[in-house]
Amino acid sequence: MPILEITGLVAVLALAWFWLDSLKARDIAVLAARRVCESEGLQFLDESVSVSSIKPARDDGGTLMLRRVYGFEFSDTGDNRQPGDVVTLGHRVVHVNLGLTATATVHRLH
Repeated sequence: MPILEITGLVAVLALAWFWLDSLKARDIAVLAARRVCESEGLQFLDESVSVSSIKPARDDGGTLMLRRVYGFEFSDTGDNRQPGDVVTLGHRVVHVNLGLTATATVHRLH
């Protein structure tokens, strides 16, 4: 096999891994946002999250992983939209921020 074909195959496999890994991390972030909203008596709007950043980071053990920040919206009154975010490291939720000004609700999940 020529080197160009091997390089192309490796690139396609890396992209496929990244896509599947991102889908799993997004599903985990949606579940975390939904659960935190339910526990706080809030409405999780649109039942979705959107990625706002992806960068490499190390976990507590020093392993290099992808740190993703997902934004979402919730409502505390039913007629407004408030921003929140979920931070994942690999497939583990490490932080959920609802950003409520009065209570500054932050959930750290380890």
